[in-house]
Amino acid sequence: MAHPVLTALETAQHKLFTAAQQAARQAQCRLNLSQADGYIIAEDAISPHDLPPNPTSAVDGFAIYSQTHAQNPKTIFKIVGTARAGHPFNGVIQPDEAVRIYTGAVMPTGPDCVLMHEDCQIDGDRLASDLVLSAHTNVRPQGENVAKGEVLVAKGQRLTASAIGQLSAGGIADISCYQPLRATILSMGDEIIPAGRAELATGQIFDSNRPMLSSLVRQNNVSQIDGGIVADKKGALVAAYKQALSQSDIVISSAGASDGVEDHTQAALAEIGAEVLFWRLAIKPGRPVCVAQYGDKFIFCLPGNPVAVFVCFMLLVRPVIDILSGGKARALLKLPVKANFSYKKRKGRIEFVRCKLMAGPDGQLEAHIHGRKGAGVISSLLGADGLIEIPIDAEYIDSGTMLNFIPFAEGGL
Repeated sequence: MAHPVLTALETAQHKLFTAAQQAARQAQCRLNLSQADGYIIAEDAISPHDLPPNPTSAVDGFAIYSQTHAQNPKTIFKIVGTARAGHPFNGVIQPDEAVRIYTGAVMPTGPDCVLMHEDCQIDGDRLASDLVLSAHTNVRPQGENVAKGEVLVAKGQRLTASAIGQLSAGGIADISCYQPLRATILSMGDEIIPAGRAELATGQIFDSNRPMLSSLVRQNNVSQIDGGIVADKKGALVAAYKQALSQSDIVISSAGASDGVEDHTQAALAEIGAEVLFWRLAIKPGRPVCVAQYGDKFIFCLPGNPVAVFVCFMLLVRPVIDILSGGKARALLKLPVKANFSYKKRKGRIEFVRCKLMAGPDGQLEAHIHGRKGAGVISSLLGADGLIEIPIDAEYIDSGTMLNFIPFAEGGL
């Protein structure tokens, strides 16, 4: 029996992402920043001010004239006032005078550098220092962070904590964002039952994919509808897809995407009139994935194995969520790491292996295979730092080979 034709991952992603860009939504809403975390900004946010709006001190110390000190390093400056953040010194400063100043305080008119207090000798209101500074030393210039008229946050960017902090620093309290997507998540299989039952009958398993997908979707600011568990019948799946498409932008199902006698995905997609963009990828885990388009909506038919579900979500579903939400697909971060294992695989497919990073004898991080093998072993995800990508053309990897490491978000800062 001939092996089925597999689609290369890059080919599938290009086709899928192009289709998503053409279907990207435009509906917008106006939100206060306190409600905007995770949303995609729908406009360039322009700074109405210089940030900071005035030159400020970068240290605690004394503001002086650099030219006076340069001409006579033995100058004794008279301390005539104090400047604190929010309480500037408004008096007139002579060339042989100094102002005690604290970090973040506006520089007084005249002085152009700040001596750090530890570099000074103080005697009452008299100041001396052996350290001669050039102009602007220890001074934050006006507009150092952002100049008036500059873009604070660009259209299409996801509003993270740092983006919200930047907008707030610019004095912006409300922003236009794209409306979040809606997703229906469902599981398939007569053997699947929801968690919480006291006992499993012979042949039954608890549903792990739907709760895991729900968590992944929630992390991407997508509202969701629980599509429940669908029986292994084509009619039931057709009805579930129709219901989901009537109220969602994307539909995510797991299991039923293979070509076994109990896998009805292909027939159900054909009956509802969805266009299959690709079926079967040259990856492991995740080969039997299928993605279809219905108008401007997308149906992701993920494998039944939990690890494959996780991998396919990160490779296919999350980027499409980004695009449909009005943003750009987040590229997976890939870092070169030495493999502390040998590995044999079939040529012609990319393999993703769960791994943990540990310091080697030289102190450099090395990737160790984590957990038991198998796409159904969900415990292998727990405790792993990320995935190691085994290239498509490789058949054997020697220990010590440099490979791409894709970290899980939980392992970041």
